[in-house]
Amino acid sequence: MNKTTANTHWSEDFALDQLREAGLELLDRNYRTQRGEIDLVLQEQSTVVFVEVRYRTSSAYGRPEETVDARKQSRLRLTAQGFLQQHRDPHNTPCRFDVFAVSGKPPDHKWRWIQDAF
Repeated sequence: MNKTTANTHWSEDFALDQLREAGLELLDRNYRTQRGEIDLVLQEQSTVVFVEVRYRTSSAYGRPEETVDARKQSRLRLTAQGFLQQHRDPHNTPCRFDVFAVSGKPPDHKWRWIQDAF
């Protein structure tokens, strides 16, 4: 498992805390390949959950989850394939992609966990 780096934003720590409270188990953090990075890789029962954490200080220019466009989704899928090839059977492992969106500043921030986002 990768260690938390100095580049990790507080919103990732917050998301991880919320997801652990919901019963998910951390498998990896900031998983990187040449194709891209996945913020959090967790497990919920037999399902591997790839989580993209998005943060915006405000929603003035759109909600944070709206920034996960088709290009970003494609990179996340390719990176997830790399994870599955290294750590699981890529053909028989159920997986899903979630987005954890955070806006505002603590302690008044708002968040939304979108399961099976794409």
